[in-house]
Amino acid sequence: MTERDVRLVDMTLRDGMHAVDHQFTPEQMADIASALDDSRMDVVEVSHGDGMGGSSINYGFSAADTSEYLEAVVPELTDTELSVLMLPGIGTVEEIDLAVDRGADICRIATHVTEADVSAEHFEFVTDRGLEANGLLMLSHMEPPEKVLEQAKLMEEYGADAVYVMDSAGAMLPEDVRERVGLLADELSIDVGFHAHNNLGLGIGNTLAGIEAGATTVDGCLRGLGAGSGNAQMEVLVGTLEKAGYDVTPDFFSTMDAAEDVLVPMLTEETMPELDNDSLVLGYAGVYSSFLRHTRRVGEKFDLDPREILVELGEMGVVGGQEDMITDVAASIAEERADEAEADD
Repeated sequence: MTERDVRLVDMTLRDGMHAVDHQFTPEQMADIASALDDSRMDVVEVSHGDGMGGSSINYGFSAADTSEYLEAVVPELTDTELSVLMLPGIGTVEEIDLAVDRGADICRIATHVTEADVSAEHFEFVTDRGLEANGLLMLSHMEPPEKVLEQAKLMEEYGADAVYVMDSAGAMLPEDVRERVGLLADELSIDVGFHAHNNLGLGIGNTLAGIEAGATTVDGCLRGLGAGSGNAQMEVLVGTLEKAGYDVTPDFFSTMDAAEDVLVPMLTEETMPELDNDSLVLGYAGVYSSFLRHTRRVGEKFDLDPREILVELGEMGVVGGQEDMITDVAASIAEERADEAEADD
C-alpha cells in the first residue's frame, strides 16, 4: 500500500447479520455480494454475526449454515476477496477447513481485548492453510492503549498479518481511537485496522481518526447495518475518504447503488439501523448490545430504569458471557433505593 491507500472491508454479510437476526438467505447474500463486487469492494466478510459456528441457541440460529452461505457468495466474487470470522470457543477447526475449501482468502480471529493468548493455535491453523490471518481485539475501549498494544503484540507473535482495534460497543471518542491505533501503528511491524460502531454517532469520525493515526484497513457496512446502531456506513465512508484524498478502490456511486438498490429493499423498518436511545446508552456505558434485551427484562422485574443498570454494568467492565450479572446489579440498585427510602422516612 502507498501512504494514503486504505483497504475497505465490508461487513454487511457478517456484522450486518445481527441487525436481521442472522436471517439473510443465501440468495440475498449472493445478491449483496454481487453488488459489492461490482463496486470493486476490497473485501467482503461472510458468516453468522458471531462468526463461523455461531448459529446456535446461544447466539441465534441463522437462515442457513456457513457452507450454504459461502457456496452462494463465492461465485459472485471476482476481484473482491472473501473473509470469514472465527471466535475461539465458538468456531472450530473444521469450519476453517470448510472456509478454505470454499475459497476464503482471509480468516479474522477475534478475542476479547485481554484474551489474545487463546488465539495462538487458531493463528497457527489459519496460516498453515495459507490464509491471510487478521487479529481482532474486541471491546478495545475497556483497556488502556498500553494493554491493547500488549495483546496486539501477542497476535503479531502468533502470525497475524494485521491487528484490529475493535470499538465493539461504539464507546470510543476520536481521541481514544487515535491513542490506541497510533500506538499500535508505531510499535507493530504489521498492518493495523479499525472497526467502528455508531452508538455515539461517531462511526465515520472515529474511522477517519483511526486512519489518520495509522490504520490501513477499516470496516463498514452498507447503510451502516450492524449490531447496536450499526457500523460505519460504507457508502458514506467511501465518499468521505475520496473527498479527503485517500486512495480507495471501491467506486463511490456503485457502492451507493449497492446500498440503495440491493440492500434496502431487503430491510424492514425494524431492521433498518437507527441511532436510538437504546444504542446511545450502550455506547455511553460501553456495554455490548447482547446485554440490552436481558437488562430491559430485569429492569421491569425490579421496577428500575434499564439505563441505570447498563451504566452500572459498564462501570464494572462486563463482557459477553457475564449477562448473569444483570440481575445481581439490579438487585443491588433496588436494595440501595429501598434503604434510601427507608432512611428518608
